[in-house]
Amino acid sequence: MKVIMHDGSVQELSFEDEAGRGALRHTASHILAQAVKRLYPDTKLAIGPSIKDGFYYDFDRESAFTEEDLSKIEAEMKKIIKENLKLERFTLSREEAIALMEEKGEPYKVELIRDLPEDEELSFFKQGDFVDLCAGPHVTYTSAVKAYKLTSVAGAYWRGNEKNKMLTRIYGTAFSNKTDLEEYLTRIEEAKKRDHRKIGKEMGLFMMRDEGPGFPFFLPNGMILKNTLIDYWRQIHTREGYVEVQTPIMLNRELWETSGHWDHYKENMYTTVIDETDFAVKPMNCPGGMLVYKSEPRSYRDLPMRVGELGLVHRHEKSGQLHGLMRVRCFTQDDAHIFMTKEQITDEIKGVVRLIDEVYNLFGFKYHVELSTKPENSIGSDEDWEVATNGLKEALDEMNLPYVINEGDGAFYGPKIDFHLEDSIGRTWQCGTIQLDFQLPMRFEAEYMGADGQKHQPIMIHRVVFGSIERFIGILIEHFAGKFPAWLAPMQVKVLPITDRNNEYTDELIDKMQALGIRCSADKRQEKTGFKIREAQLSKVPYMLVIGDKEQEEGSVAVRRSGSQQTETMKADDFIAMLVDEINNKK
Repeated sequence: MKVIMHDGSVQELSFEDEAGRGALRHTASHILAQAVKRLYPDTKLAIGPSIKDGFYYDFDRESAFTEEDLSKIEAEMKKIIKENLKLERFTLSREEAIALMEEKGEPYKVELIRDLPEDEELSFFKQGDFVDLCAGPHVTYTSAVKAYKLTSVAGAYWRGNEKNKMLTRIYGTAFSNKTDLEEYLTRIEEAKKRDHRKIGKEMGLFMMRDEGPGFPFFLPNGMILKNTLIDYWRQIHTREGYVEVQTPIMLNRELWETSGHWDHYKENMYTTVIDETDFAVKPMNCPGGMLVYKSEPRSYRDLPMRVGELGLVHRHEKSGQLHGLMRVRCFTQDDAHIFMTKEQITDEIKGVVRLIDEVYNLFGFKYHVELSTKPENSIGSDEDWEVATNGLKEALDEMNLPYVINEGDGAFYGPKIDFHLEDSIGRTWQCGTIQLDFQLPMRFEAEYMGADGQKHQPIMIHRVVFGSIERFIGILIEHFAGKFPAWLAPMQVKVLPITDRNNEYTDELIDKMQALGIRCSADKRQEKTGFKIREAQLSKVPYMLVIGDKEQEEGSVAVRRSGSQQTETMKADDFIAMLVDEINNKK
C-alpha cells in the first residue's frame, strides 16, 4: 500500500512494516473522526493517533459517547471507506492554520497550533470534506482500511492533565484484512475471560476498595500465591549469592535530593512533614540500598556485592490509569542492587540475564529484549553513559541474545535492559529490567578500597526479575487463566468422598498430605460427585481425588486433573509421591 510520509513523500509499505501499520491505523482514526463529524457536527475534535494495537480519537461532545453509539459510527465509517476518498497533504502558515481551525470551530486544534514551535511546519490532511491538523503518516485512500472495529469508550483528560476537561476517547483497531482482525478480536475476547480482576475475585486472591484506590488488599489465597513466589525468589537468590536487606519505607528530603529523585521524580512521590522536615515515602529502594552499602568500609574483596530487597514502594499514579494489579499505587518490588568494579560489569550482567531467563522459562514465557539509551532528562557525563551503555551491549552480544535499541528511553541515571515477556495469548508485558548506574554511587560518595590501596567508586546495577510482584501476579493469573501449576496453586488438592463411609479414609489422606506441606481440603457435603467435581473445577484446583468404597478398600485414589474429563486410579502413596515431586521441582 502507498503511504504519505511526514515529509509528504510517498512510499510503498506493507502492513507488516511498523510504519505501514501505523499509517493504516492513523487513517482509520481520521475516518472515525470524519464519521463523528458527519453524525454529530457539534462535536469538537482533540487528537487521534495510532497506538500499539490500533488507534483512538478524543472528542468533546455535550453528552459523552457510549458503547451504544459505536455501531452507528462504524456504519458511517463503512460509507467513508467505500467512498474511496483520497488523502491529500497540504501545509499552511501559522496564521492561516489558526484561521482555518477557528473557522471550523475547533478550539483544541487552535490550542495545539499555538503551542507548537514557531518554526515547525504545520501540515494538514484532507479526505473529502474532512480536514485535520496532522503530521501523518497516512495511506493514500480510505479504501485501504479493509477491516476495522471500534472496541471501547473511555474518559480521557485533555492533554492527559486531570485539571483539564474530561473528553470521550473512542478506541478502535484496524487491519489490512478481515482474517487478521477476527483473530485479534478473538484474542481480545479471550483476554476478557482471563481478566485478572474477575478471576482474582472468583478465587479469593485480592480485592480493591474505594477506601484505598490503587492500594490492593491481598486475601488468604492471594497471600499463599504471593508468599510462594517470594519463597521461590529467596531460594534462587540465596543460590546466586545474594544477601537480603530491608530499608525504611519513608526517608527524608535530603536523601532524595542526593539521589536526584526530588528533582527528577517528585511528582510521582508521596511527601509529608515530620518535625518540620520534609520526608517522602520511597518510590524506589535504591537510595536506601546506597546507605546499606555505605554502612561500613568496603574492599575490592567484597565485590561483587549482591544485595536483594523485597521493598514496598509507593508511586502516585493518576486515578484514570489505575487497573487492578497491573497499575497500582503501592507494590512490592523484587529489587537487587549489585555493587561491583568496572571489570565485573559484563559478568554480573550476564549472571542477571541468566537468572531472569530461568525464571521466565519456568512460567512458560517467551520474551524479547530492549536496550534503552540516554534520555534527555538525564544526569552524569556523556563518557560515563557511553561506558555504561557499552557494558550492557557487550553482555548481550557475548550471550548472543538478540535485542532492539530503544533510543532515549533509559532511566535518568543510566541505560537499561528491559525484558518484555509474552503470555499464553500473545500479549507482551514489560517486567524484568537491568539498569547500569555510575551516578548514584558518585552522588552518595560510595567507595571501596582497591588492590592498589587507593579508594575507588563502585559501579551499581539496579535489577528486578518479577518487577512488581503484584503486577507479576496479575500477569500470571491471566497467563494461566487462574489454572496455576500445582506448586503455585493456593489449593493444590481437593478430596471428594462419595459417601460419609469414606470420610475416615479421606481424613487420613488429608493428614498425610498436610504433613508433607501439600495444600489440600475435603468436600464432605452430601452432594452428587459430579456437582463437587464441577465446583472444584470452577475453583481451579489442580487435582481432585474422588474417594469411594473401592478406593478406600484398595488404599487408592481416583485422580482427576483440572480441565480433564479422564480419571486415573492410583495408589494413594504413589499419587502423593508424584505430587510432592511436581511441587518440589516446580513442574
